[in-house]
Amino acid sequence: MKAEDLKTKTTDELQKLLLDQKKAQFNLRFQVSGGQLDNTSDIRKTRRSIARIKTFLNAKPVEAKAAPKKAAKKSSPKKTDEKAA
Repeated sequence: MKAEDLKTKTTDELQKLLLDQKKAQFNLRFQVSGGQLDNTSDIRKTRRSIARIKTFLNAKPVEAKAAPKKAAKKSSPKKTDEKAA
């Protein structure tokens, strides 16, 4: 998967694509353990594709992260001149 393809996708599309790639990686691991995988470079391609998708997901602003934070209440300053009884 090329980076140019990922730039145009929405967050939902990227998450679906990530899920598909993780399923593909899972299937490739089973094929390796069973001795059925002919092209072992597919594992590397899938792993890098997952990393590329995650990079684009983290780069896109998320509404939850972009929400303004609540202002913290300031406590009134305590007087240090008075002695405690």
